[in-house]
Amino acid sequence: MPSEYEQAESRNVLGQPLQTCGADPVTGFYRDGCCNTGPDDRGVHTVCAVVTDEFLEASRQLGNDLITPAPHFGFPGLRAGDRWCVCAARWLQAYEAGSPCPVVLEATHENTLRIVPFEILLQYAVIPDKLV
Repeated sequence: MPSEYEQAESRNVLGQPLQTCGADPVTGFYRDGCCNTGPDDRGVHTVCAVVTDEFLEASRQLGNDLITPAPHFGFPGLRAGDRWCVCAARWLQAYEAGSPCPVVLEATHENTLRIVPFEILLQYAVIPDKLV
């Protein structure tokens, strides 16, 4: 059991240590490159998505514009192929709208499973070594 000064190691949806999602641009609710989450992450930014044009457009239509840069938040705007920690519920909405994008399971936080069934994530899983 970790002390109050230690944080338990984050786990992915496979039950293994959480891997880095993306560093260019730096992603994650805590901007640490990982889809870590905590009590202050109300959006549950836990899905490591490899965004596509279709997903980005669906997300914009659903009210979350990930394309337009927001420099005041240090957000460069995303392009197809970027890896980004997206909100689990938003990814599920895009899936239900017919525009899901690939997911890196090794970098997707286990808390995602509270919102998105593993079987759905598995359908969109990519092998990180195949991504460039």
